[in-house]
Amino acid sequence: MSLETLVFDNTLHDWLWSLSLALTINVFIGALKWVIVTKVARLTRDTPTSLDDALVYIAKSTRQWLVLGVTLFIGTRYLELPDRVSTVFTVAATVAAFLQLGLWFNAATRFWLDRYERRALAQDAASATSLAALGFVVRLALWAVVLLVMLDNLGVDVTALVAGLGVGGIAVALAVQNILGDLFASLSIVVDKPFVIGDFVVVDDMSGTIEHVGLKTTRVRSLSGEQIVIANSDLLKTRIRNYKRMYERRIVFTFGVLYQTTAEQLARIPELVKAQVEATENTRFDRAHFKKFGDSSLDFEVVYWMTSPDYGIYMDAQQTINLALFRCFEAESISFAYPTRTLFIERGGFPVAASASAEHAPQQGPQNV
Repeated sequence: MSLETLVFDNTLHDWLWSLSLALTINVFIGALKWVIVTKVARLTRDTPTSLDDALVYIAKSTRQWLVLGVTLFIGTRYLELPDRVSTVFTVAATVAAFLQLGLWFNAATRFWLDRYERRALAQDAASATSLAALGFVVRLALWAVVLLVMLDNLGVDVTALVAGLGVGGIAVALAVQNILGDLFASLSIVVDKPFVIGDFVVVDDMSGTIEHVGLKTTRVRSLSGEQIVIANSDLLKTRIRNYKRMYERRIVFTFGVLYQTTAEQLARIPELVKAQVEATENTRFDRAHFKKFGDSSLDFEVVYWMTSPDYGIYMDAQQTINLALFRCFEAESISFAYPTRTLFIERGGFPVAASASAEHAPQQGPQNV
């Protein structure tokens, strides 16, 4: 058999030349990809520019089987093929070319979005949340454009397709309205930013740190360790307390002293409390007042501000204040109150006062509380 032997209206020499051309181009592109991914990647690790990193990232998305579909089409240009066979090669090459272009553009988009998302996480978590949703929308739009352009090049009436998709989209929207509700709720979270990744929030009776804001659900890591998954639409229907955005914490606490406390001691208590609060770090004193006459105590109310929103720091400060007041009142001979009742027991027609705890009051004789 000579090279001039005809095979399907083409000489064997022409077939070998077409196949060699297709494989040579494919091997050359594969070798170029290998050089970029291995050799160039090592040289660009320490460079300040990100263009070379983007080139490596895009090169990794190259698929040799898609490249082969294009190179085989190039090789068949030198052959005399029936119209049907030539059409098959044309369609295959068009689909392969647009799919590969879509992969390259998708890789470039993901590279830049991931790069800015890492930078945003270190500076502004809200931007990271926005970029995550924006990335999905951009990639969805990218593949939609690639699909429409590919179909247009294949001779499909794109106008009629878009109109059909519009009608079908309405039917699909009615069928998946709950999913679309969560999707639009996700976009609302991105735009309005009621919370971002890393915020500590309280939703109804659940509390935890925002871990992930997805297109349908938001994931919260609770204080007890488990992950709570909440639909975005349900999340925006309730009240959310975002403690991460608390700049200061207002603290109100009360205590009571015995009725045996003198008027002079009562008058000194607000100043004593003020001194102890102001001596504690991360606090700003607001007020301390003799509030009311309680059932078994003279009640005081104290208000101060924590200049740090951290709950642990607040508890440390409150403990310091409590211990300081206990020592100070002990030095001033002021006693904290505890639940008591005074009972009047009639003996020989004369009432006699007696004190007892509220929980163990004697039950004998007539009594007035």
